[in-house]
Amino acid sequence: MQLKPGSRLKSQVCDTQVVVVKAPKDDVDLRCGGAPMVDAAVTPDPSVSRDADRSAGSLLGKRYADEELGIELLCSKGGAGSLTIGDTGLGVKGAKALPSSD
Repeated sequence: MQLKPGSRLKSQVCDTQVVVVKAPKDDVDLRCGGAPMVDAAVTPDPSVSRDADRSAGSLLGKRYADEELGIELLCSKGGAGSLTIGDTGLGVKGAKALPSSD
């Protein structure tokens, strides 16, 4: 799937929804709960089921990123499925350290 910043995607197997903040140039196999994510306007396929190994959940308001790949997603609605690129899990992006104000 070709991603663009600002695109809204949703899971086919849970309530998870994301907004693409940063997108790689190449196609990406973005999944949630083991199933491919779809455009937010598309009706999910009811025959698709969630993979039990990909059910750690996604958290509302957290950013998920893979710096090496160049992707960053903002979770706009949390759900039971885990976000992955293929079989590789996306980690929660840490906050930037602020300079000290001594």
